[in-house]
Amino acid sequence: MTDKPQAVSLGRYALLVSGVAVSLLLIAWALGLRRLDAAGRWAALYGGALAVLNAVAAYFLVLWSDRRPTRVFLRAILWGTLGRMGVLLLAVVAGILALGLPRVPLVVSLLSCFLVFLVMEITIYHRRAAIAPGGDS
Repeated sequence: MTDKPQAVSLGRYALLVSGVAVSLLLIAWALGLRRLDAAGRWAALYGGALAVLNAVAAYFLVLWSDRRPTRVFLRAILWGTLGRMGVLLLAVVAGILALGLPRVPLVVSLLSCFLVFLVMEITIYHRRAAIAPGGDS
């Protein structure tokens, strides 16, 4: 058995993010999500699902652009972030206007999960950088 950290694959990351999302929704359920009507609960689930998809897409872009020239990496990350934010905005608007989901549970769920996943991403990126060749930090 080795003590050296290993990079996280996209599949493992997706499972990790999904597990954290389920945990967050269970905590939200205990804190009062269960008191909302069905539309409010669906809105919270929809927001959490959007956050999961966003986090997995972000990690995919990092994996895809890894070991490519810096210019390609930066374009993938910057344009990928802009694209993901645009898709999220469209999905939120569609959830509110087309699906009739309540705004507050959707946005609170999306932002809460987004912040937790952002901390996870930064932690994993830092870990990836530490195990990369020449990244002994």
